Amino acid sequence: MQPKTVNLEESQTNLKDLLALVRNGTEIVLTDGTAPFARLVPVRCATTPRIPGLHAGAIRTNDDFDDPLPDDFWTGSA
Repeated sequence: MQPKTVNLEESQTNLKDLLALVRNGTEIVLTDGTAPFARLVPVRCATTPRIPGLHAGAIRTNDDFDDPLPDDFWTGSA
């Protein structure tokens, strides 16, 4: 579907109508003059629920993960 372009000033008076279009899947591009300013897009919800622990053990964190970084990291002298 082609996005609908709406001037920022016009969007303030027609916000409810624009949100109804977004709810039905239309992307709205807000412009300030001729320059694009923002996009209104529908929020996509996950189609399947997340399963905790599905990939247990797939990521490993080093034991020193939260140790302070050495001084030469900050000074760039390494």
